[in-house]
Amino acid sequence: MNEQPGIFEQKTPSLRYSWYVVGLLTLANISSFLDRQILALLVAPIKRDLHLSDTEVSLLMGLSFAMFYTVFGIVIGRLADRANRRNIIITGIALWSLLTALCAGVKTYSQFFFARMGVGVGEATLSPSAYSIITDYFPRRKLAVAMSVFTMGIFLGSGLALAIGAALVAKLPTTGMLDVPVLGSIYPWQKLFLMIGLPGLIISLLVFTIREPIRKDVMKKDGGRTRLSLRESLRIVFQHPKTFLSICVGTAFTAFASYGTTAWVPTYFNRTFGWAVPKAGLSFGLVLLAASVSGILWGGWYADRLIKKGIQNGRIRVGIIAAAGILVSFFIPLVSSPNLVLVLLFVPAFFMASPMGASATAVQELMPNQVRALSSAIFLFSINMIGLGLGPYLVAFFTDSVFKDEMAIRFSLVALFIVGGSVSLLFYLLGYNDYNKIMEQRRETERIPVNGG
Repeated sequence: MNEQPGIFEQKTPSLRYSWYVVGLLTLANISSFLDRQILALLVAPIKRDLHLSDTEVSLLMGLSFAMFYTVFGIVIGRLADRANRRNIIITGIALWSLLTALCAGVKTYSQFFFARMGVGVGEATLSPSAYSIITDYFPRRKLAVAMSVFTMGIFLGSGLALAIGAALVAKLPTTGMLDVPVLGSIYPWQKLFLMIGLPGLIISLLVFTIREPIRKDVMKKDGGRTRLSLRESLRIVFQHPKTFLSICVGTAFTAFASYGTTAWVPTYFNRTFGWAVPKAGLSFGLVLLAASVSGILWGGWYADRLIKKGIQNGRIRVGIIAAAGILVSFFIPLVSSPNLVLVLLFVPAFFMASPMGASATAVQELMPNQVRALSSAIFLFSINMIGLGLGPYLVAFFTDSVFKDEMAIRFSLVALFIVGGSVSLLFYLLGYNDYNKIMEQRRETERIPVNGG
């Protein structure tokens, strides 16, 4: 008898249904990043109406969300290794959607900060559970592409938040207040949180159509499934600490560059070239969509191609290429033509996206099923604390505290590319050979016949 309700009885689900699952989880991922990235278009009105600095706004975009996302992500990851992952996701989508909508009613910075923390708790349910579900639905030779499609939701959500959000911002009144039932008088920009948050409740209902799959690659003892204590789970996760942490930190500093770029590029175009924020958001959003989608799909395809050729550390090679691509893009914010900058930003946006699915797959392949969600949560902990928590903050810190000039934001973005690219490259290189050895040993173990048969 199955321990979880709604578990999928068929041992080999059809590829068509597996892709349906990925598509629906990707839609949820898009929704989560729409909620997350819309703040990038609202820097000016939030600063004006709540009387904030760049640094305080950066904490709303990053640290307020990242703190609870990462801490609760580990707790939820542990739960997802033991309970019904689909139901965890459904609960999380409903929670983050409601709390995003409630951001429309905040009156103070503290209320805003705590509401964003709550959004982080809800969104912490998705990725660890989704990574584990997708790994159970797909064979290894197709896993990186499937994981990349899911991860593509990050960039689709970010790009759509900028592109669609820019159009919505342009139509909002710039002065006065709006009267909304229940919430009362709100600033015009707060209406966006209602428009983006409430549709997520529909997505949470759609996820009920996903069936919980049977868990693959489960550790067993004496013919039965092994239930691991937290200490045992952590020991397995960190069985290869150098390899695991190199993937986590390498990917985190790729995300560091990505989050910092997404958060501040619209403001950069506004301050440096005088572009209106809606125009900057729409223009960069379209570039981000094209570059990120092509980058994440290329990363997954290339990683799977290398695996098929017998290159076991091919997933890490994608990260090395990506980090180098980010590093060599450091000069782009200094270019004097806004249209040329817009075109050139395709390059770092492509490489910031490309290792995300491949790296997530690499983590899944290192782990047995009982710790996949937990290891994913720790992986996401590093990405969000370093990437989301520090990426937007570094740009604001350099602008406010180092250069002490809002117009110096271009130099802050240069620093972002250099720090993100160089640290990411260093850590991916540290784990490259070790990951190859681990995977080669595992492949050899799988070839050994049991009892000589």
